[in-house]
Amino acid sequence: MSAPFEERSGPVPCATPWGRWYQTLEEVFIEVQVPPGTRAKDVSCSLQSRRIALSVRGQEVLQGKLFDSTITDEGTWTLEDRKLIRIVLMKTNRDAGNCWTSLLENQYAADPWVQDQMQRKLTLERFQRENPGFDFSGAEISGNYSKGGPDFSSLEK
Repeated sequence: MSAPFEERSGPVPCATPWGRWYQTLEEVFIEVQVPPGTRAKDVSCSLQSRRIALSVRGQEVLQGKLFDSTITDEGTWTLEDRKLIRIVLMKTNRDAGNCWTSLLENQYAADPWVQDQMQRKLTLERFQRENPGFDFSGAEISGNYSKGGPDFSSLEK
């Protein structure tokens, strides 16, 4: 049985001890809750193609090998309202089939239900890109949508 899926429902987040992470076809977003009043100089953030390291006030928050590769030059972090660090990573592989199952290798994995919802979201995003102008507001994703869903690229238009 499939559930209705609304394209405008926002991200499908994966909760973590320090905040949450979520993804689109192109990007991975990481939101880290930090103590109120945190300043940018309190933050040390290293973003590499396959590694991330984040510490706040000398305390390690997040460190390890990313699930998949990212474009190093396009990764950014910001401190918002002195209480939230938002990290944006640009995926190297921007295919609907590239749904990260965890943020880091063997850490911060999405539970099966969240993983399913993430994959649905990426598949719907792919369909929206392939069919600009089509209204997907009442779309329902069901069937085989894992690995980005069916490939219709060989069909004649």
